[in-house]
Amino acid sequence: MSDKNVKYTSIGGQALIEGVMMRGKEDIAIAVRKQDGSIVVKMEKGSPIEKWKIARTPILRGVFNLVASMMVGIKALTYSAEFYAETDENYEQSKFEKFMYSKLGKHADDIMMGFSILTAFAFALVLFGIVPTFSVGLLKGVISNQIILSAIEGVLKIVVFVAYIVIISQMKDIKRVFQYHGAEHKTIHCFESGEEVTVENARKFTTLHPRCGTSFIFLVLMISIILFTFIGWSNLMIRILTKIILLPLVAGLSYEFIKIAGKSQAGWVKVINQPGLWMQKLTTKEPDDQQLEVAIVAFKSVLERMGSDL
Repeated sequence: MSDKNVKYTSIGGQALIEGVMMRGKEDIAIAVRKQDGSIVVKMEKGSPIEKWKIARTPILRGVFNLVASMMVGIKALTYSAEFYAETDENYEQSKFEKFMYSKLGKHADDIMMGFSILTAFAFALVLFGIVPTFSVGLLKGVISNQIILSAIEGVLKIVVFVAYIVIISQMKDIKRVFQYHGAEHKTIHCFESGEEVTVENARKFTTLHPRCGTSFIFLVLMISIILFTFIGWSNLMIRILTKIILLPLVAGLSYEFIKIAGKSQAGWVKVINQPGLWMQKLTTKEPDDQQLEVAIVAFKSVLERMGSDL
């Protein structure tokens, strides 16, 4: 399909527990498949960060969008997990949940979401930042070349990331989430192709999409590897702190490229984006028709609210 025939949309999505979240410029739709087979849709109004001038500034807008996406994504994921669990007759709140709601009431969800974001960030920082740096730091006595040390660190980061994805993909629940991830991509591809968005039409499209969170994360890794090559190895703590300070810049640059990649068929864009698409072969799986139906319901719910403002 040529670039001229593609109908691009700003709608993006996220796979959930037995569901899909689709997000437009202002509207969010969360579609979850209940255990009785029916689909429940929850509509929410998002808070468009574009209303702030600073959030429209190139590079900086990537940081704002990343934080906003994490907040919306974790909130939707928590909702889908709780909703699906509550439809299970054997579901019972954990002691921690009961404690949080008894002490914090309606604010418990917001506090737990903030805690989840901080925990996710800390986990990623340790696994993909601190561990590789300190591991390679052990080689300083053998290897003195800064570029070689940084290259080894970069390779180790990629190996850890790929290994992490492979390990979690073996979990039954995660496999289903990855199927919903594939359903999300097929649905958006179907719409952008100009075809009517139906299960039959969406089924034939690829599960890979250039404007994907997996590609974004992998791009962050690649840009950080290049940028952090220029940070010295003499003091590992200073190296780690400098990397943390530069993370917003890395995220901003990655966001700008993903925006280009989502709307361009240029050869150089495809080359840079290809590793991210390869990674999506691990984070997306072929969905069944029921999963496609959930993704389509979420997509159409947002589309109806957006009208022509795609």
